[in-house]
Amino acid sequence: MSGLRGLSYQEVTRRLRKLGFRLYRHGKGSHEVWVRDTDGRVIPVPHHGSKAIRTGTMRAIIRETGLSVEEFMGL
Repeated sequence: MSGLRGLSYQEVTRRLRKLGFRLYRHGKGSHEVWVRDTDGRVIPVPHHGSKAIRTGTMRAIIRETGLSVEEFMGL
């Protein structure tokens, strides 16, 4: 099993910061755009208050980081 589960916005952004991403700007609606300066990767992240980010969205965010699900969840 992949071990993928929905994470809160705070958990996702903590992991993204560990990977070198930073908040670039606020996007449309309740989304933010995070960027990593070393390689220019850009990741949109939803910010819906205290609701967990769904697993499908989590999978897309993880895919954009270039890591596997196991690597991302182990951060």
